Amino acid sequence: MTYQQTLDFLFSQLPMYQRIGAAAYKADLTNTILLCKAADNPYNKFPSIHIAGTNGKGSVSHLTASILQTMGLKTGLYTSPHLVDFRERIRINGKMIPENEVISFVTKYMDEVKIIHPSFFEMTFVMAMEYFAKEHVDIAIIETGMGGRLDSTNIITPILSVITNIDFDHIQFLGHTLEKIAYEKAGIIKNKIPAVIGESNPETDKVFITKTNECNSKIIFADKNFSIKPVNQWNIYNDTIIYTSYNKNKEVYIENIESPLCGIYQMKNIVTVLTVVEELKNIGFDISNNIILDGIKNVKKNTGLRGRWDIISRNPLIICDTAHNQAGIRETMKQLNAINKKKLHIVLGMVNDKDIKHILETLPLNAEYYYCKADVPRGLNVDILEQQATAIGLKGKAYKSVTDAVENAKQKAEKEDVIYIGGSTFVVADFYKEIDNLLY
Repeated sequence: MTYQQTLDFLFSQLPMYQRIGAAAYKADLTNTILLCKAADNPYNKFPSIHIAGTNGKGSVSHLTASILQTMGLKTGLYTSPHLVDFRERIRINGKMIPENEVISFVTKYMDEVKIIHPSFFEMTFVMAMEYFAKEHVDIAIIETGMGGRLDSTNIITPILSVITNIDFDHIQFLGHTLEKIAYEKAGIIKNKIPAVIGESNPETDKVFITKTNECNSKIIFADKNFSIKPVNQWNIYNDTIIYTSYNKNKEVYIENIESPLCGIYQMKNIVTVLTVVEELKNIGFDISNNIILDGIKNVKKNTGLRGRWDIISRNPLIICDTAHNQAGIRETMKQLNAINKKKLHIVLGMVNDKDIKHILETLPLNAEYYYCKADVPRGLNVDILEQQATAIGLKGKAYKSVTDAVENAKQKAEKEDVIYIGGSTFVVADFYKEIDNLLY
């Protein structure tokens, strides 16, 4: 098979949740266990850190990987979904898995695939584990796909479990209350393995405490351990925000943390990462403050992280962000509303299994909207999006594609205006594909 034929097989023959939704979801670890067994259980051949959560798990994964790379460790990073290139999901020290390795894995296990019938995610996860084992990584950062307890990644036993936060997302699979969602995420906590919880919450803390007690595991709430404050306020000309961090006694912990991730929501993620690092120190990792500073500062360069409050241009200001649920979009809107601007233009698309009404209610009424559908089957029909948005008072027009919507926003925007592109990871992905094609 060629690389393109291999991708076509992965995308079209294996059910892919990110594209088709519920039909691809498997609440069972059997397929992953069987495929991993065929590959000689590669996940047992290196230590790993397991990261779950409703929002922020991608940023925390990349930041942690960047710090470990800066230490000099050969670091595997498994994340999802990808934005432009499938190989973004599987990296070592920031470099994507080579095309020939993808071809080799799929070809090697084709007989098992025909018997086991894994999903796209199950296949990709085992591919990552075998590649990391083959390349003898020193450590791997493994991000869950959805939930935790029944997620394909949950066959690993990590050296540290991390849960960034709990909010409403994928409720049809994870539950309609925060406690039920927390229970699913808590499934990654393993016997006698420390667990870092990014954000404490009276509704969910008891779930994590109960689980760690059952597992005889140490629990650390990051936001009770550390806090950070910005030294400089973000403005449209800043490429970085500088923070000072404080320990639980309100004493300065690390100064001059320079972050290229300028979304204000990243403050929570950095607090989580600082706690992760502290726990890694407790189990023997020699991580200096300079390593932490360099790792955070160079995260984009080290790991290829994209799509988080990404500033594309400044005249007009164009920002894209992969926030895709009510909690995430609420945070980006808070920052967007604080920008001094003449007019706000929002290019908006969603997937059809989200809580559309509540997400729309977090959006500002005083913006002009450019509705679109990302090029995935799971994308919400643009006419339905326009109808629901109009019903709550948003004003805009439907367009045939993300590219068309962005181009119309750019034509209408003046230099003092702001254009925001988001609502779905896949809207941002389509936008990146377009601008990457122009660059290369």
